[in-house]
Amino acid sequence: MSHEPLPPAPTLSWTEADTEHTALWFSASGAAAPKKVQVVDDSLTADDAHRLAAQGTAMLWRGDYHNARQLLSAMARRLPVFSRHDGEDVAKAFYRYRQGRTQRARMLGLLLVPLEEGPAVALRRAPDVAEAWRAAAGDVAEAMVAPLQDVLGAVGAFEWRRNGVFVQELDALIHPHYGTFAPIRSEYLGLVEQAPLPSRELAFDIGTGTGVLAAIVARRGVKHVVATDSEPRAIACARENLTALGLADVIEARLGDMFPEGRAPLVVCNPPWLPGTANTLLDNAVYDPKSRMLKAFLNGLSGHLVPGGEGWLVISDLAEHLGLRSREELMGWIEKGGLEVLDKLDTPPKHPRSMDRSDPFFAARSKETTSLWRLGAKA
Repeated sequence: MSHEPLPPAPTLSWTEADTEHTALWFSASGAAAPKKVQVVDDSLTADDAHRLAAQGTAMLWRGDYHNARQLLSAMARRLPVFSRHDGEDVAKAFYRYRQGRTQRARMLGLLLVPLEEGPAVALRRAPDVAEAWRAAAGDVAEAMVAPLQDVLGAVGAFEWRRNGVFVQELDALIHPHYGTFAPIRSEYLGLVEQAPLPSRELAFDIGTGTGVLAAIVARRGVKHVVATDSEPRAIACARENLTALGLADVIEARLGDMFPEGRAPLVVCNPPWLPGTANTLLDNAVYDPKSRMLKAFLNGLSGHLVPGGEGWLVISDLAEHLGLRSREELMGWIEKGGLEVLDKLDTPPKHPRSMDRSDPFFAARSKETTSLWRLGAKA
């Protein structure tokens, strides 16, 4: 049986001391290796760094690690701060805001650091990043270059994983892995804990992530839960959490896109809440390109429910307040899927951004409602 050869690993090339160098290239966002690379050190000023980044020139750092962190912060302070235009349409403003975020990430991603076997950052006074980097991106077998912000992201994510997030509904910690969304919005977890169960025999959890919703359903007495996710790192995360919670015998975490085979009396799904393109791993939990996952859930749900079964759609209406999706569109997709709304449980937001009047989208965030839609197949 023949297999397609794997594509070659991406590399970065640069000139240093009149010698050509090449190393493996890593980007958490999947960005291509920069074409223009300049070797820099502690003598580089923040103004010059900003100018180089604005020109699309990457900077390979050869100085002190902590000085590189300070430079990255100084570059960030030089980037424009988003503000709404008077009378600007909210959807256009949000699109412009996201464009600005993408441009900001692109420019800050041009400050690069060398990595070596260990894995280790090959700079003076660099901290031990071996565990964090291995958890995020695997081993480093040969010289590699990566954006400093990806190294910082891996370290920060590892702290989240190590410390965990306390989930009141489980009275336990959930440990999110790198690239897996942390369950910090407690209001939607409460809805899943409170909604009346149609059955305690079997449930499917679609897009399980950390496994938190599957765990809540199992703790409520559902005897068997099949939890799916299309991301291998999410399945590894869910399995680790479910084992720690003592639920590995009750919940089966499977790699797969959307529904498992068969039908269940309860199918739960918490898709990304905003239509839009995902630019980072964590964006995948927030942005759903063209509402593909939401539509796939609504289109396929009736074919995976037993008679009298329920689908629980957990979603916020923030997209409606931002002008990204209308309630009429959502109701149309529910109708097209051969579904009817049995009930809807609502809760107001409790996260800090919903109360932050300095947020340019405060008006939309303050009106947000998170809902659990109880859906059934039309007779």
